[in-house]
Amino acid sequence: MTDTFVATSPLDPRAKPLIEDLIHEYDSRYGTLFSAGGARDEVFRYPPEAFAAPEGAFVLLLRDEETIGGGAFMRYDGETAEFKRIWTRRDLRRQGLARRVVLALEDRAAELGYTRVYLTTGFRQPEARDLYLRLGYRPLFDPDLPPELYATLPFEKHIGALAGKPGTAPLKQPAPTAEAAAQAVAQAKAVPTKAHAEAIR
Repeated sequence: MTDTFVATSPLDPRAKPLIEDLIHEYDSRYGTLFSAGGARDEVFRYPPEAFAAPEGAFVLLLRDEETIGGGAFMRYDGETAEFKRIWTRRDLRRQGLARRVVLALEDRAAELGYTRVYLTTGFRQPEARDLYLRLGYRPLFDPDLPPELYATLPFEKHIGALAGKPGTAPLKQPAPTAEAAAQAVAQAKAVPTKAHAEAIR
């Protein structure tokens, strides 16, 4: 049994299990809470080029040529990589695979010169929230408040040349209600990203 990370693209046929299972999982947790099109809208919100070097990466974790995990990052700003699409196969969870994927992404981002990671997870994904906390990510929200008041939970961490440096980004402010939080996220997602706008021109 051999596990190998490969740098590739969302268009790689080996990425299909990751993409389809993410869509299934997000839809099972959130349905159309953030978008009428559900998770498929979110997963295909960015073109494949957003996850290509020199500003991004898309990696798969293969076990004897079978996809068992993966993740990606794209440029957030000149110093920051935004992690996306972190996934492990459902029947292999709780074995440390997600941790390995996140650390592999951190290494690749640092190799490209990034010194900070930004990421978000949903309020109905406590296992992802706990993973990032264990890996030293700083929550950009108040963990003592109900997570549904944020809808999406942002985190940051310094890597590479700034590894270990405390984060300084301001905390996200909670919404007054869970409904208001979900509506704010839905409105933000309805605005095309720059990468998406360029891809559909």
